[in-house]
Amino acid sequence: MKLHYNKILLFALPLNILLTSYHVNTHKKPYVTTNHTTRYTSRLLSECDIQSLNYDKDAYIKAVKENFDRQTTQRFQEYEERMKEKRQKRKEECDKNIQKIIEEDKREKSLAKKVEKGCLRCGCGLGGGVLPVWSLVSGLWYASLSQYVSTTLVKEATDAGIKAGLKVGLEKVTEIAKLSLADQTGATIPIITELETLIAGKFTDEVTLYGIFQCINSNINSPLSGTHPPFFTTVKSMAGKGLSGFNKSYPTEASQVVNAVAKAKEGIMAKGINATNSLTTGITASIVAIIVIVLVMYNDIMIIKFL
Repeated sequence: MKLHYNKILLFALPLNILLTSYHVNTHKKPYVTTNHTTRYTSRLLSECDIQSLNYDKDAYIKAVKENFDRQTTQRFQEYEERMKEKRQKRKEECDKNIQKIIEEDKREKSLAKKVEKGCLRCGCGLGGGVLPVWSLVSGLWYASLSQYVSTTLVKEATDAGIKAGLKVGLEKVTEIAKLSLADQTGATIPIITELETLIAGKFTDEVTLYGIFQCINSNINSPLSGTHPPFFTTVKSMAGKGLSGFNKSYPTEASQVVNAVAKAKEGIMAKGINATNSLTTGITASIVAIIVIVLVMYNDIMIIKFL
């Protein structure tokens, strides 16, 4: 321990001598000193020149301020005067509109009272004259419309159904005959226009495929039977099956004929109903317009009378 202590003391002595010599040499050599120049000099607010021009004591500045204040005050006064004029005009217009509304309301109330008195005095004329006319016109119109629907429209629908049913039915007759005569060589089938001559005017209500076969079979002695004997033999066998047997054998063809008849009838009825609705609307509008005109004329006469 003592040995180390002595070594430390011996090391400190030459170190102290070295530092002392360095400082001495440095002061003697000016080129060793740092070459540093201050670029900026900081100035605190307390170090600045706080003296400035006193504008309150300058006559020119005072004149400019007074002129600005005077012009500003003048402009505000002019603006206020313009606003007063606009407010006054708006108020006058509102007062006029309010007065006009009040006068119109008074006139309407007075006129309503006079009309009410006239209607009460002449209630018999209004109730006993116009309403019966309306009832009469409505009754006549309803009767005409009902007659049109029950006669003309139904007849047109029936005729259209018969026509469509016969067209589809004759096509199915020829198809069934071709299938039945497929194994017979030389067998011929009349064309549809020739078959139409056999059933023309025979159907007046419903059309069925079995009914068409029966109708053709009833004309078996026609000239066509000599030129197409196999066809008429097939027709005779189809007619002999009876309604239930025939429909069981050819359900698809029979239903197609029935559907064609129903579809044609529905189309005619729909067109007729649309036309009837438009006619109804037009007639109703015309009648209402006439009655309104009559009522207005009557009221005008009564108002003039009581004014």
